[in-house]
Amino acid sequence: MSHLHTLDWAIIATYILVTLGLGLAFMRRASRSGEEYFLSGRTLPWWILGTSMVATTFAADTPLAVTGFIRDHGIWYNWFGWHYVFAQMMAVVLFSRFWRRAEVLTDNELIEMRYSGKPAAFLRGFKAGYFAIVYNFIVLGWVLKGLGTVAEAVLGVDQFAAICFGAGFALVYALFAGFWGVVVTDVIQFILAMAGSISVAVLSVRHVGGIDALKEKVAASVAASPHAMAMIPGGGMTWDSDFVKFLVFVSLMWWASHNADGGGYLIQRMAAAKNEKHARGATLWFVLANNAVRYWPWILTGLATLVVFPVMPEGYGEEAAYPLMMLKVLGPGLLGLLLVSFFAAFMSTIDTHLNWGASYLINDIYLRFLKPKAGPRETVIAAKICVFLMMVFSVLVAFFLTSIGKAWLFVWAMGAGIGPVLILRWFWWRISAWSEIAALASSVVLAFGFEIVAAVQAGSSYELFATPVRIGEMALETHHKAMILVPVTILTWIMVTFLTRPVSSARLESFYRKVRPGGFWGPIAAENKDVICDGLSWSRVGVWLAGCASIFGVLFGSGKLLLNEPGAALILFAVAGLGGLVITRELIKN
Repeated sequence: MSHLHTLDWAIIATYILVTLGLGLAFMRRASRSGEEYFLSGRTLPWWILGTSMVATTFAADTPLAVTGFIRDHGIWYNWFGWHYVFAQMMAVVLFSRFWRRAEVLTDNELIEMRYSGKPAAFLRGFKAGYFAIVYNFIVLGWVLKGLGTVAEAVLGVDQFAAICFGAGFALVYALFAGFWGVVVTDVIQFILAMAGSISVAVLSVRHVGGIDALKEKVAASVAASPHAMAMIPGGGMTWDSDFVKFLVFVSLMWWASHNADGGGYLIQRMAAAKNEKHARGATLWFVLANNAVRYWPWILTGLATLVVFPVMPEGYGEEAAYPLMMLKVLGPGLLGLLLVSFFAAFMSTIDTHLNWGASYLINDIYLRFLKPKAGPRETVIAAKICVFLMMVFSVLVAFFLTSIGKAWLFVWAMGAGIGPVLILRWFWWRISAWSEIAALASSVVLAFGFEIVAAVQAGSSYELFATPVRIGEMALETHHKAMILVPVTILTWIMVTFLTRPVSSARLESFYRKVRPGGFWGPIAAENKDVICDGLSWSRVGVWLAGCASIFGVLFGSGKLLLNEPGAALILFAVAGLGGLVITRELIKN
C-alpha cells in the first residue's frame, strides 16, 4: 500500500516532466557525433564534471548498502569505500592530467596508444566487452535492485514493476540526451540527492532524541556490532578480526583495484574537460564531495535504524532499514522530495553507466573492429541500440541479486590485482599488453572461481554474490579473498611480463612524447632527452600524501563534529587545512 500524499505525487510528477524536458533539450546536440554523444565535445568545466562524478557514484542502492554495512559491522566498514581516497587523490595529482593529454575517447583506447600488435588489439576489444557487459550489467543490476527495494518499502509496489518503470524512464532519457544530458542533469540530481539524504538524517537523529541519545542507544542496541561507532575498529590481529579487515582495506585494496588510475566513467569525465587544469579541478572536487560530504547523512541514518529497528520486520533484509526509516520520520511533501532525490541519484548512475558502456562497445569494438568508417549518424544510432540492449539485460540481472553490498564486494574482486599494472603502464616501459591480459585473466578466473565453489558447496541454497566460500567452518570474507587474489594476480603478471616481448620502441616513444609521464622509462628516456616530463616525482608524492591527509581530515573531522566531539574535530580540521594548502598550491602552480 502506498504511503504517499497527493503532494508527494505532485512533486514526483514535476520531477519526471522536468527531466524529460531536459532530455529533449539536449537531444539534437548529443546526436551530432560520437564525440558529442560520449564526451560533450571536450568543452566541460571542472565544477560540472566534478559534480557529475560524485552524482554518478551513488544511486538508490548506495544509502541502502551503507546502512547494511553499519548494521552488520559499524561505521568503520565504510573504509571499503574510503580506501579509494588514496587512488582518487593519485588521479588528482597525476592521472587526470595524463588522461587529458592522451585525448582518448575511452580509457580502452589508451591500450593501443601504449601497447602494440595483436595482443593490444585483443586486450582493447576484450576489456571493452568485459566491462561494458559483465561488469556493467552487475552494477546496473544492483542500482535497479536498490530502486526496487525503496519502491517496495515506501510505495508498496511490486519490485518487478518498480524496476521496469525505472529502467524504462532512464532508458528514454539516456537515448535522448547522451553525455550532455547526463552531466548537466547530474548537477541537479546531486543537489536533490544530498538535500534528501540530509533531511532524512536530521529527522532520524531527532526521532531518536538527538546525537547524544543516538550514541547511547546504539551502544545499548542488540543489533549493533561491538565496533558500531568506531571509525577505526579494534579486535586485535586475528585472521578474522575487524582490525585486520580494516588493514586490508587501507593497505591493499585501493592500489590493487581496476580503478587504480581513475576508473572508466571518471576517466570519461577527465577526457571531456576543457583542459588539464579543469580535469584536475574536477577530480579534486569529486574526491572531496564523494568522501567528505555525501557519507555522513547516510551513516547517521544507518545508526538511527539500529535504534528504531533492532530487529528487521519479517520479509525485509538489513538494507531495507533505510527506506523503512524514511517512512518512519518523513511526512507529506518531504517523503515525495526524498523519493525524488532517490530517483535523481538512480538516474544519474544508470544513465552514466549506459552512456559509458555504449562508448566502450562503439569506440573500442564497433568502430575499431567492425565498422571503422561509420559516419557520425550511424555511430550515434549504433550507440543507442547498445544502450537499449544493455538496459534490457541489466533488468534481468537485477532479479537475481539478493544483496547490494555483497555485489559491491564481488565487483571489486573481479579486478583485484590489475591495479599495479594500470599504474605502472604510465611509469615503466617494460609493462606490455601481456602484463595487463595476465592480470585481468587471473582476477576474473579467481573471482568467478570463488563463486563457482560457493555454488557447488551451497547447492540449491546458493544466492548470487551473497553465499560465501567455506573452508571447514570458516567463511571466506572479502579481506580473505583479497589476500589470495592480489598476490596470485601480481605474481602471474610479473612472470608473464618478463617471459614475453616488450612493446615496440616506436610505440613507446610516441606515448612517452605525448603524455610525458616520467618514471622508469630507461632506453626510451635516453633516446628522447628533449622531452620534459612533469609526472612522477618525489614532490608529487608529497602533494599526494598531503591531499589524502586533507580529505581524511575533512571526512573524520566532519564525523567527529556531527557526533558532538568538537575537540577531535578541531585537530582533524587543522590537518585538513594544512593538506589543503599544499594541494591548492599544486593546482595553482601547475
